[in-house]
Amino acid sequence: MSQHFGAKSTTDDVLAGVDLTGKRVLVTGVSAGLGVETARTLAAHGASVVGAARDLAKAERATAIVREDAATGGSLELVALDLADLASVRACADALVADGRSFDLVIANAGVMAPPFGKTVDGFETQFGTNHLGHFVLINRIASLLKAGSRVVSLASSGHRFSDVDLEDPNFETTEYVPFTAYGRSKTANILFAVEFDRRHKDRGVRAVAVHPGGIQTELARHLDPAFIQAWIDDLNAQAAAQGNPPIEWKTIPQGAATSVWASVVAPIETVAGLYCEDCHVAPPVEDASEVRFGVRSYALDPARAQALWALSETMVGETF
Repeated sequence: MSQHFGAKSTTDDVLAGVDLTGKRVLVTGVSAGLGVETARTLAAHGASVVGAARDLAKAERATAIVREDAATGGSLELVALDLADLASVRACADALVADGRSFDLVIANAGVMAPPFGKTVDGFETQFGTNHLGHFVLINRIASLLKAGSRVVSLASSGHRFSDVDLEDPNFETTEYVPFTAYGRSKTANILFAVEFDRRHKDRGVRAVAVHPGGIQTELARHLDPAFIQAWIDDLNAQAAAQGNPPIEWKTIPQGAATSVWASVVAPIETVAGLYCEDCHVAPPVEDASEVRFGVRSYALDPARAQALWALSETMVGETF
């Protein structure tokens, strides 16, 4: 099944012929880009989608297409969620638990990339706090709503190759802040979260997987100078040419969301659970530092590292799951 899809597959390609009527899905970050497209294609195939966003007015405008494309039985409701504020995260989770309806799928899609140094409301470095700790608290707090057969999909990135997590200095208190180092830490954490969540919940039939959507031009890059991005792409393409590889091609948003949807609905769970996927397949391990476009670093799938990060995360947020 999975062999038919690749880097150029779109969400509609992946879900062709799939009926999601009766499925309930939570997608974070539905105010732009991948989150909107993910919600759209799931609702278009009959799923009931709960979309979480910090700015509900913006999300309401951005998701008009989700409601337009929703199939019979498909729907969208929006809930407030600011991943950079644990009070907001807990309020969102508590409301979902109080509502009591279960989820078949949770897609942790929201995130921030390479901003200037800053801190969340709770004092965490912005990227680690938003991309990892916010989702860590949200998903653990609603874990009781995930029934047997459910999946959690954690959006990571090839940017995990920039850095392993730093268990000694997660908030850059003693380390010089470098935006992409911080991004790499947070994206490695997204993968390690999937590894450990899967280990903890697989005996009850709930599984987790991490995915890389690919290079897409979305609002995620709003903190970056376009000239910097172009220079970076030019450098990567020069390396690719020297290695005899083709140049980088940006994905469209439907192509970028395809791996999330593939891992969520289409891929046999036993082939992807606890792993990292890209271009609608399981990514191979790659340790060559010169390879920056494909594969996954071993530290991002290290089960001992995943357990250590889990323990640190519990300490940081003041909750044990």
